[in-house]
Amino acid sequence: MSAPRVEVDLDAIGANAAVLVAMAADRGIGVTAVTKAVLGHPAVARVLVAAGVAGLGDARIDNVERLRAGGVDAPIVLVRSPLPSQVDRVVAAATTSCNTEPEVLTALAGAARAAGVVHGVVVMVELGDLREGVLPEDLPAVARHVGSLPGLALAGIGANLACRSGVVPDDRNMAELSALAGSLEADLGVSLAVVSGGSSANLDWLRSTADVGRIDDLRLGEAIYLGCEPLHRRPVPGLRTDAVRVVAEVIESRRKPSVPWGRTAEGAFGPPLAVLDQGVRWQTVLAIGEQDTDPAGLVAPPGVRVLGASSDHLVVATEGRLAPGTEVAFVPTYAALLRAMAAPSVAVRLLGERSVPAAPTRPA
Repeated sequence: MSAPRVEVDLDAIGANAAVLVAMAADRGIGVTAVTKAVLGHPAVARVLVAAGVAGLGDARIDNVERLRAGGVDAPIVLVRSPLPSQVDRVVAAATTSCNTEPEVLTALAGAARAAGVVHGVVVMVELGDLREGVLPEDLPAVARHVGSLPGLALAGIGANLACRSGVVPDDRNMAELSALAGSLEADLGVSLAVVSGGSSANLDWLRSTADVGRIDDLRLGEAIYLGCEPLHRRPVPGLRTDAVRVVAEVIESRRKPSVPWGRTAEGAFGPPLAVLDQGVRWQTVLAIGEQDTDPAGLVAPPGVRVLGASSDHLVVATEGRLAPGTEVAFVPTYAALLRAMAAPSVAVRLLGERSVPAAPTRPA
């Protein structure tokens, strides 16, 4: 089996998605399963759809097109604003997209009219995390702009938190989003089909709040694949944390001093980390590095400790010698998973493939 690789347990992912769908449904909320961490892999998407998600979401149009080419016909929302240079592709492949800029909306509308489709729009609102979103006072004007453009339909509004600045989704900001939805409906005389409250970071709020208000959608990725919530990286009760692993192969294992010697300056990736002198120990090198994943985001198995990495080498401390060719499996963080899946030198192995609903047969 090729290494390095990402191993994806489809049975575990399907089980996690089903638990989250049921948890959200108990509060009247649907789940949009975000596929960007698996680069829009159609086999993973089919498992998610079979688990009952309301739709799929991805940030890259390439991934959306991969889903469509793989026979996935579920509703798909582009969760990052369309690039103006890609609006033709967006209206051809995505059902809906998240937007903030009037210029992009105008271009999107033109592409939709040319393609003879009506494209759904979710207007994103800034609630404090300072990534994307219109300020609340600007929301009515942007929503009116959507309504004025043939080829577009206002599907709803949404918000994103805890991605750039770590702002926590809570009763205050979720109530603000609910109030904005009600106010917009009253001002414009419309009915919003979607009020998307956020991501896996919203799960603590979902489980603790007495009132979800108008929130009827969550865009979940990390909790599905890794079984944890992003705010504190704690496992979510009922979810499996072993659905994804990053596997690397040993290429050297020798006893070496724990402290480097000679004059030092910056390494390939900045200043070296300070190290404690622990004497001579077993140092093992694996064939994976910064080019393949986020080494700091690899959680090592018992008896293995990550020491550092360069472009192509991961250096770990081990309790004894690991023969070259030995494979070591790590649990990745979301960042490590994203980078590993995107690395062309990292293979992907699907486990539990019998659980994957077959791709639909398309007429010739």
